[in-house]
Amino acid sequence: MENKYQNKHNEDAEKTNLEQQSDIEVNDVIADNDNCPSTPDEAIEEEIDLQSKLEQTTAELEKEKKEYLFLMAEFDNFRKRTIKEKSELIKNGGENALRGLLPIIDDFERSLQAINESSDPSSIKEGVELIYNKFIKYLQQNGVQVINTEAGTDFDADMHEAVTMFPAPDTSQKGKIIDTVQKGYMLHDKVIRHAKVVVGQ
Repeated sequence: MENKYQNKHNEDAEKTNLEQQSDIEVNDVIADNDNCPSTPDEAIEEEIDLQSKLEQTTAELEKEKKEYLFLMAEFDNFRKRTIKEKSELIKNGGENALRGLLPIIDDFERSLQAINESSDPSSIKEGVELIYNKFIKYLQQNGVQVINTEAGTDFDADMHEAVTMFPAPDTSQKGKIIDTVQKGYMLHDKVIRHAKVVVGQ
């Protein structure tokens, strides 16, 4: 009797488990159906929509790729052009400066010819002074300036080079320029040759 009751209890428990499992499977199927299009037409529409988005994304990617390749080509052309211009600038940078010196050379040649033909020292001196002044003016037009080395000017190691020290006649001339051995020059704000001077000690 007891075994019969136990078997009946086991059968009921197994039946309950089967019913619960069946309910779970039914719920899973319902959930799956909720995620899927309810009709074949909706499934087709969704596929068409996805295909359209894929084509649009592919087109945008191709456009970005073309623009990138175009920019890379432009940059490469710019780089080559810059290198060429820099090379030409280095090669021909002094062309304008040298072209400006040619008229002065012409003046020197005429002066040499005049020396051979004339015996008047004053006219020869005047011609040489004219050429010298013309040359100094040309240098000034191109930014070249003479460094100030007048007697009594303070010695400046950035612009002057002391070739010798000379005992100063009085204490007020100590550290001052007494004489100029060689003129110095600046190009704009840069010293291109230091002035060689004698400094009071």
